[in-house]
Amino acid sequence: MNIHEYQGKEVLRQYGVAVPEGKVAFTVEEAVEAAKELGTKVVVVKAQIHAGGRGKAGGVKVAKSLDEVRTYASDILGKTLVTHQTGPEGKEVKRLLIEQGCDIKKEYYVGVVVDRGTGRVVMMASEEGGTEIEEVAAHTPEKIFKEVIDPAIGLQPFQARKLAYAINIPGELVNKAVQFMTALYTAFVDKDCSIAEINPLVVTGDGNVMALDAKLNFDSNALFRHKDIVALRDLDEEDEKEIAASKFDLSYIALDGNIGCMVNGAGLAMATMDIIKYYGGEPANFLDVGGGATTEKVTEAFKIILSDEAVKGIFVNIFGGIMRCDVIANGVVEAARQLGLTRPLVVRLEGTNVELGKKILNESGLDIIAADSMADGAQKIVAKVKQA
Repeated sequence: MNIHEYQGKEVLRQYGVAVPEGKVAFTVEEAVEAAKELGTKVVVVKAQIHAGGRGKAGGVKVAKSLDEVRTYASDILGKTLVTHQTGPEGKEVKRLLIEQGCDIKKEYYVGVVVDRGTGRVVMMASEEGGTEIEEVAAHTPEKIFKEVIDPAIGLQPFQARKLAYAINIPGELVNKAVQFMTALYTAFVDKDCSIAEINPLVVTGDGNVMALDAKLNFDSNALFRHKDIVALRDLDEEDEKEIAASKFDLSYIALDGNIGCMVNGAGLAMATMDIIKYYGGEPANFLDVGGGATTEKVTEAFKIILSDEAVKGIFVNIFGGIMRCDVIANGVVEAARQLGLTRPLVVRLEGTNVELGKKILNESGLDIIAADSMADGAQKIVAKVKQA
């Protein structure tokens, strides 16, 4: 789960992470009023969307008067920002962060992530702040420094100090940088984050070490422990189909293709998307119905796929272990009847109760194309979609 920058800064503030003063605004008048309340000569008007690269897309402006705040707020609110993270469709700006300007002497990068390779939390730091860390990793990887953190004892002061010296934090501010990194790590662990990224971390003219931007992502599996974080969820920033899927505990991610996929198991879902691509098709989604799906759950999954107007055909690929093929078949038939299915449907079933599942599909009266294997199914749905 993602949250906005201003929300992330409020979470970090609770842990003692230094952040600029700021206020959220939903209208131009609220933006001007927020700037008045902040009372600084310079304020920053920042678009709030769940994507990076806002500055390059015109979503961050420095205002030196209330008139400029009004102008920038009018320009940005309602604008569709297209960044490297939004895709070509972009995201509409519906809220702004009005924030105090600060005297920036130098920008850095600090991030906390889960390293799947080591199974540990890792803190990364770089002197190349303000730049996408992916670009730094690609072109100057030697400028990224990492400390692997032992979960039993947490981030140690010597590790934070080592990072601070490595990225050339001024000597007199190293202790503040260590406090900053320690607080960031504590917030990461306490709130079950998957990412805590500060880009840029800045050193200011008055000797502060501060988070000028903040990106926090949270492990959705741990949200039951964090009602305060769940309350920060902005449904306007999420795909409607993904919201509907979350209500039924379905793992769904919308993609740009035209072949809807319904699969059980994340690994099989990935393989299904790969084989569709291999045979010249484009998957429209990742959808894992899980191992314990009911007929109702499968029906809802099918409805979500069909709600995507870009979908020209559907491939159901089920290997029934815990998941029974007859349950999948009943769900497919129920959804197809409710929605009046007119798009091509290819189904491949294997595993528990496969014969019963095939019988349900065969006796449904629906125009369902049977597949003998995953490759056979992928070829058939790609061919049908290309004919459409």
